[in-house]
Amino acid sequence: MRRAKTLSLKHDRRRRHHHWLVKVFYSDGDFFGRVYGDAERAKKFAARQKKSPMVRSTRIFQLS
Repeated sequence: MRRAKTLSLKHDRRRRHHHWLVKVFYSDGDFFGRVYGDAERAKKFAARQKKSPMVRSTRIFQLS
């Protein structure tokens, strides 16, 4: 039985564009997530959220 090929997210032809998840972690332990279709917008949102004193950290993940 053959193994299924594992494709990297860069070469996934099923998608027209990639999705980016921005997770914002707050100092009280909560977190918030928002999905963007553009990496630049995701980076700008994360940078804007970091300015708040309530935000502990932000992370950007590529979903698809």
